[in-house]
This record gives sequence, C-alpha cells and structure tokens, in this order.
Amino acid sequence: MKPASLFAALVAAFIAMAFSASAQDRYGTKPPVVLSPDLAAPWVMQLGGRSITGTSVRSNAKKVIFRQPTAPRRQLTTRPVQRAAVQRPANPAKPRGMDPVYLPQEVSYDGGQKPGTIIIDTNARFLYLVQDGGTARRYGVGVGKPGFEWAGTHKITRKAEWPSWRPPSEMIAREKAKGRILPVFMEGGPNNPLGARALYLGSTLYRIHGTNQPWTIGQAVSSGCIRMRNEDVMDLYTRVGVGTKVIVK
Repeated sequence: MKPASLFAALVAAFIAMAFSASAQDRYGTKPPVVLSPDLAAPWVMQLGGRSITGTSVRSNAKKVIFRQPTAPRRQLTTRPVQRAAVQRPANPAKPRGMDPVYLPQEVSYDGGQKPGTIIIDTNARFLYLVQDGGTARRYGVGVGKPGFEWAGTHKITRKAEWPSWRPPSEMIAREKAKGRILPVFMEGGPNNPLGARALYLGSTLYRIHGTNQPWTIGQAVSSGCIRMRNEDVMDLYTRVGVGTKVIVK
C-alpha cells in the first residue's frame, strides 16, 4: 500500500473512533423503552435540548392513539312484559247491600183490612199498605232485635220530615255499658239514625222511620222501631196521614 493511501486510511479510522466515542458520551445511558404518543420523545429528553449540527431535534413522528378493545354489542331482543297476576282474596267480603226481595212492589191482599191501613209483619220483615182492588203496596223493613220485639195496634199521631232524635235515657245507659256514647240530642239530617221521615205511633216511643243504614233492611237490628229505606219511607209518607191505623204483629 502506498504511504499516502495508508495515511488516509488511518485518518479515517481515527475519525470514526472519535465520532463513536463522542456519540456514546452524548447519550450517556440508553433511553428507556417507553410507549408514548410521540415515539421520539424519550430520545429528545436524553438530548437535554442539545442540537445536532446546530439544528434542534424535532420529531415528525405521528401520535399513536391506543383504544381499549370494545366488547361486541349484544343484540337487543324484545319480549312481552310479564305483569304480576293480581292477587284477589279467596273469600272477598260481600258488599253491603239489601236483598232485592225487600224492594217495594205491588202484591195481592185479601186480609180484610180497609184500604189505607198499615200492616207490619215483623217475622217476614214486610210492611203492607192496603190499597183498593185487593192489592197492597209492600215494603221491606228492619225490626226490633231479640228482646225488643213488640206487637199491637196504634194510630199515626205525628209526622215529621228529617226528624231530630232524642235517645231515651234507657238507651243511652244501655249503649254506654257497651262502650258506645250516644248524644243526648241530634239534629235531623243524613247522619241521623231516624233518616228522612218519621211516623210516630200513638204515645209510644216507637216510630216508622228512615235510616242511615239501608243495608240493615230485612234484619232484626233496632230497639223496637220499624225502619225503612229513606226513599221508601218518603214514598209511604206521602200516601198516609195522621190517624192512619197501624197493626204490628
């Protein structure tokens, strides 16, 4: 080899070794392996802002966006809504009402009493108003409970619309012993036990009157009075007058 060529080769080898050492010194330790939106960022951090050949290092690398894998969408299916069955009582309570047999009606009559007479059959729970032509108008009634039954013949001595009520002292004491306090006096009205109309019998404390408990018609529940539905006693009230004969049996 020629001396000039040998010299040139030595110079090139020396420059390569110097450049390699300079590069190792420049970077110190190798940058960590880090995933980053900018893949050049770790290397730039190692340079500490120094430039190579007078030009600042800039990264033109595109940002990498990591997305979490999404689960496949479930296909929605529609199903009819199952509604819970309505639970009903096995033995529902019977609503309060009156047996239709006790509603007013025209019946035949051949008992011998004159038209206009009132006959009350306490056993059958019927009141009859005798009419012309062998007929009678029949109404359902409530009667005296056991121990308060009575029978007899009287006349209507007074009539009253929406009567007031003064319970007798015996009744007040009797009900108080049961834990029920009765008023000494109650004005007439829808809440009054005597109802819409009253027909007073002789000089007794008994009456034919309406009621605020129509479901008791056909039963033995009173303290001796004869009770009727309000609409029925109002109808009877227009058909009879003071002096009408009343037979209770």
